Amino acid sequence: MIWTPPGKNCGACGMDSCDAFTAAVTAGAKDVEECPYYSMPQEPQAAKAACGSCGLEAAYTGVDVTGAPYDFIITAFPGEPSARKIVLPFRPDLVETLGITRGDIVAGRPTGAGCPVQHVIKVLEADPVSGLITGHVVGPAFARGNSDVIDLRHYHMIGFEGIANVVRKTPEFGFRMPFLPGVCMMHRTHTGIVNMIMQKSYGLHVRVEGIVIL
Repeated sequence: MIWTPPGKNCGACGMDSCDAFTAAVTAGAKDVEECPYYSMPQEPQAAKAACGSCGLEAAYTGVDVTGAPYDFIITAFPGEPSARKIVLPFRPDLVETLGITRGDIVAGRPTGAGCPVQHVIKVLEADPVSGLITGHVVGPAFARGNSDVIDLRHYHMIGFEGIANVVRKTPEFGFRMPFLPGVCMMHRTHTGIVNMIMQKSYGLHVRVEGIVIL
């Protein structure tokens, strides 16, 4: 394939991941046009970031689909499928009541931040005291036909944590900055307060909280 999908694992093509879609196209079972991102215009590449689960690279130009600029992209840690997402259910007690724990799949919509998309998250950690859930966005295909998915209905989008790939400006501690989550299916610029920056061997580890979508 000359063209490759963007690594969002959205499931809109009917496959579980971009990796599976690429394999299906190579085998002749799928056509590249079945990816909803195939027809998106290709702009000059300002930065690239790898998809942790499929090994593909998505191109980033520094502006989202509306033309709003962002300073950096938050992508996955090595060996992880996507940037970590931190959410708080509208009823935090559900974490304890339903016994939500590592490995569970939860679904819900981030009401309040301006996002209309339901997200499906594989849980890394669920705190029964605060109700905070940290996990990976894995795409809607994981929830299709899966009776074990826990429907949170709605949640607060607290933050993201991962590796910052700089496009325009390096993250600055304590500042509200525009960024793009590498898993965003709408490709819309988010803003948040940078409250952690650590230089690691694999890149710039950041956490951003207080999320609002432009």
